[in-house]
Amino acid sequence: MKKDLIVIRGGGDIATGTIHKLHRCGFKVVILEVEKPSSIRRAVCFSEAIYENKFIVEDVVCEKANNLEEIYNILDRGNIPVVIDPYGEYIKMLNPLVVVDAILAKKNLGTNKSMAPITIGLGPGFCASQDVDIVIETMRGHNLGRIIESGYAMANTGIPGEIKGIGKERVIYSPTDGTISNVRQIGDIVKKGEVLATINNSENNSITEVKATIDGLLRGIIRDKTNVKNGLKIADIDPRIEEIKNSYTISDKARTIAGGVIEAILYMKQKHEGR
Repeated sequence: MKKDLIVIRGGGDIATGTIHKLHRCGFKVVILEVEKPSSIRRAVCFSEAIYENKFIVEDVVCEKANNLEEIYNILDRGNIPVVIDPYGEYIKMLNPLVVVDAILAKKNLGTNKSMAPITIGLGPGFCASQDVDIVIETMRGHNLGRIIESGYAMANTGIPGEIKGIGKERVIYSPTDGTISNVRQIGDIVKKGEVLATINNSENNSITEVKATIDGLLRGIIRDKTNVKNGLKIADIDPRIEEIKNSYTISDKARTIAGGVIEAILYMKQKHEGR
């Protein structure tokens, strides 16, 4: 086992905020991802390394690994390995100090306290002290990033946090099943009603346009040629047109949750050492 090795399940934008901060604080981090990640804010997601083999977020390098030897080689180079492992099979082989479930599936997909000396779950779906040791609150507001030692995080409302008074309108969901073809790209300025993408449903031989719901900056859109399901989140528009850099930097929410994860790790390490 590498000293203070941390396994993170998930490499989306919230997970990436945590991974980035842990790496900069000196921890060795390994990411476990699915075969075809469907991240929206792809410009700030280490999950993109699954497709690109190498991806950089705010000067931190993530590389795709295909086996245990490659994981250790990437760690030795000072970079972050990501490996396809949706079921957490590498956890026993890596024997980490910490496992963090950062999938944000709103339910527990199998993470449990037996996986590591310290286990942490982000957001709803985990019961602290039962499923995992610590739960981190992910709901925007006063308690964002708070560590929970017993019980659950706030339930998912299904309503995105507001930006400049705009909430649910800024997030776009797929209107149908099919394969998406992106017309606009992350960082583009878009107008309400403008076509962002089309979805080709081969079963009924239809093409459906996906249109911007508000004026703003296209902060995120699912990867081109992804197979999507009706109701899947596929795009995110930021009404703050002037803040184009936000599309390429880790969000305030992700950084706050990352701080909660680091607090939880240090707190739990202290508890273990005090026994």
